[in-house]
Amino acid sequence: MKIIIETSVEQDYLQVKSGFDQTLFSKLSPPFPPVKLLRFDGSAKGDVVTLELNFLFFKQKWTSEITDDQTNDKEFYFIDEGVELPFFLKSWQHKHRIIKNGTGSIIRDEITYQGPLGIMTLLLYPAIYLQFLYRKPIYKKIFKK
Repeated sequence: MKIIIETSVEQDYLQVKSGFDQTLFSKLSPPFPPVKLLRFDGSAKGDVVTLELNFLFFKQKWTSEITDDQTNDKEFYFIDEGVELPFFLKSWQHKHRIIKNGTGSIIRDEITYQGPLGIMTLLLYPAIYLQFLYRKPIYKKIFKK
């Protein structure tokens, strides 16, 4: 399943790129499930990010590796792929794109995921979509001129 969410922000794409750090990552975490950041290397190829999701009665670890990153005169992107995923995910790939758009930029989240069963993939769609929709006002606030 694929989800794409775009957010226009006021800052130049290279300014936004420099703001994609551990502080931003922590601000993007939704209220549920609470997320504890266990490891954050960055957003360059080979970096690793590990989270602990707290579902009240149990916790799940999520580790992703940055498998690609690129900066050119039109955009910056990096791709994280799930290495160790929570039980409800079979695969995960998230391409974070910051695309030049005049004097501002567009943050584009391209998420491709699969649950362990076909029905689970469908059932996860609203939850994952809302988790990323939650980021839009945060991006707009943080990346204002």
